[in-house]
Amino acid sequence: MIVSFNWLKDYIDIPESPQEIADTLTKTGLEVEHISPHYSIEGGLSGLVVGEVLTCVKHPNADKLFLTTVEVGLERPLQIVCGAPNVAVGQKVVVAKPETTIHPTKKEPFKIISTKIRNELSEGMICAEDEIGLGKNHSEIIVLNNNVKAGTLVSEYFDVKSDFCLEIGLTPNRSDATSHIGVARDIGAVKKRSLRWPSIEKFKVDKITHNYKVEIENSDGCIRYSAVAISNITVRESPDWLKIRLKSIGIDPINNIVDATNFVCHEIGQPLHAFDGDKIAGNKIIVKTLPKGTLFTTLDNKKRVLSENDLMICSESEGLCMAGVFGGINSGVSSNTRTIFLESACFSPSFIRKTEKLHQLNTDASFRFSRGTDPTITLYALKRATLLIKELAGGLISSEVIDYQSKPTERADILIKHKNVNRLIGQIIPKETVFDILKRLDFEIEEQSEGSFKVLAPQYRVDVVQEADVIEEILRIYGFDNIEPATMIKANYLTSLPQTKVNKFNRSVSALLASNGFLEISTNSLTNENYHNKNSLHFDNQVVRVINPLSSEHEILRQTLLFTGLEVCEYNFNRQQKDFKFFEFGKVYGKIENKWVETPKLCLFISGQEEPENWDTASKTVSYHNLVQTVSQIFEKSQVTEYSQKKIDTPPFQYGSTYYLKGQPIAQLGLIKTEILKSFSIKQPVFFAELNLSLLVNSSNRDFTIQTISKYPEVRRDISMVLSNKVNYEDIEKSVKDSGIKKIKKISLFDMYVSESIEKGKKVYGVSFIIQDEKKTMTDIEINEIMITLQNIFETKLNATIRQLTS
Repeated sequence: MIVSFNWLKDYIDIPESPQEIADTLTKTGLEVEHISPHYSIEGGLSGLVVGEVLTCVKHPNADKLFLTTVEVGLERPLQIVCGAPNVAVGQKVVVAKPETTIHPTKKEPFKIISTKIRNELSEGMICAEDEIGLGKNHSEIIVLNNNVKAGTLVSEYFDVKSDFCLEIGLTPNRSDATSHIGVARDIGAVKKRSLRWPSIEKFKVDKITHNYKVEIENSDGCIRYSAVAISNITVRESPDWLKIRLKSIGIDPINNIVDATNFVCHEIGQPLHAFDGDKIAGNKIIVKTLPKGTLFTTLDNKKRVLSENDLMICSESEGLCMAGVFGGINSGVSSNTRTIFLESACFSPSFIRKTEKLHQLNTDASFRFSRGTDPTITLYALKRATLLIKELAGGLISSEVIDYQSKPTERADILIKHKNVNRLIGQIIPKETVFDILKRLDFEIEEQSEGSFKVLAPQYRVDVVQEADVIEEILRIYGFDNIEPATMIKANYLTSLPQTKVNKFNRSVSALLASNGFLEISTNSLTNENYHNKNSLHFDNQVVRVINPLSSEHEILRQTLLFTGLEVCEYNFNRQQKDFKFFEFGKVYGKIENKWVETPKLCLFISGQEEPENWDTASKTVSYHNLVQTVSQIFEKSQVTEYSQKKIDTPPFQYGSTYYLKGQPIAQLGLIKTEILKSFSIKQPVFFAELNLSLLVNSSNRDFTIQTISKYPEVRRDISMVLSNKVNYEDIEKSVKDSGIKKIKKISLFDMYVSESIEKGKKVYGVSFIIQDEKKTMTDIEINEIMITLQNIFETKLNATIRQLTS
């Protein structure tokens, strides 16, 4: 949600800077994620200056161009080539000097540079309206008032208004803060300042000439309905002040009626809707649901199939509006509208949520109604909007004020114990401070006793329903920074969760990976089906679809951790973070033997350099073997020792392996196909592994065997051999394992290279072997026999050529 800093000042005194207010709001729970400047004209006409045309002659090499010199307040005039037919000596014009960025109307901004045009130097540009965002005219340059001084900033000449926009990451529970007054209320609570609410004292019915009736058939969906008619209005463009306010928060102005309702919605937090009063058949409004399958055309000219749960605003003959979500195409305000029926209602959040999700409609109104609006404010908002519309469009209030309420709204009555306030916060806060904070947040305090008190929550705080909610309100205004860390540690509500086998295993694996330089990521279980289809990963009927997806990018539950993880890789890659090691514990979803199941997985991503760049360390790119080594460490942690392996080259892998434990796939790992990486704009190799967490956890146990460390020495021997590129290190491991030589305790790949001196299609592996007899010291003859046996195995099974065998 975006709020305007200048707009906030209309309701509360703010001597602080935008950054200071952003810090204050963040500390209260309204996290300001971004602060950006905003101007009444895009770009604020920054860098543009007034220039005086001193000379103007025909361009020597072009019939339709002029060569001018322009005074702009610098040490010397600028020479500028201009193609406008109206340029002339003595004019005061708008000049964009070199290195100035201009913001054309409906085009991307670009920077002006000095350049040659038909062999003549042009040091800037004399601008037309559309070239700097002031209008659409491109046929001639802007000519300014002649008494303005050359070098004057154009932003001063056109009185450009500047502002700051605060982008707030609003949590779903804070429906009370979906407006400028709502945000100002929190500032006032922290700074101990009063709010200024717009006055509605001048509201009065002018002359009753219209008689509209309202009937609420669905009282569960409509909590309160307030409305009034305004006649003899003139629909036209809004004044500049209103357009600037709306543009500052990203809303495009439409006309004075719609703009007024949008303004009040963002001012107070109460959505409103204006109907063309002459299009309401029978002058009757009915709030109800329509039969399932009814077609309704909305303002965007799309036909939507209604469900039996869609709350509708109807006339006697047809649906007019999807209540609290979106208007209909035939009932909205147009340039011909003379009478409006203005609605200010409170709808049930559950009805609104169902409608917006079913039809994938997210509007300013549904954003607020789905979170819960204040039923006590509908009448105030109606009167506020009515007075504003009369100011902007003229007209008369021509009906009685309609105000229907299905049932009295109740305020949450909550008992608060002082000991719980201190216990949950972790620090003793004086009672007077607690009461002061609650009063500033519009809580009414009643029935005080020595150890407790009762409060009535304001009705706009639909999320405050229990004691802990009230204590949270006290804490966020008192300030988290004012709580001593030592007291928080002692707070007796800090408890540990029971440690399950899965949690213990995950933590041990996390520690292992973190110690190897991996960072943990967490991604969304919802993903885009196109990822799978475009990359030849088809799951047919195994896909778990979301019935009402929030967007087309989150329409299915993931079947692999690959694509959501690649989104993280892409995010980092685009920010020049090209060396990364990530891991994630997550679940995948699908159908196994006609049953829908969720399977816990562990995935790994590695890419870039093994170690950070250093002056005395040669850079080395991560490889498939790094990933194999990490997976082997995880297997060891899980006590997985007896496993088989099979090479793969199917999507998503260019090459890789599948590991099996007792016939079940326990891990897949390899290099991701280049085509897949390109679709994520990743331009370097990425290695990926996905492990079945259930099999890993089930294999792990706390039983272990204690063995005395052998007193007899280990011996290392190395073999250097030439192999086909088709032979992998896993083939060497398997050959040694199949040999049955018990005295080989460990093997490692310490070198691998390809050079012109080696036959094409071949590579050299350097492999080390640790040999030990735990019962005696081995002789050179015994060791050499083992190495000769290994040499014969490699030559026979892997067609290897032994280059060197160390002794």
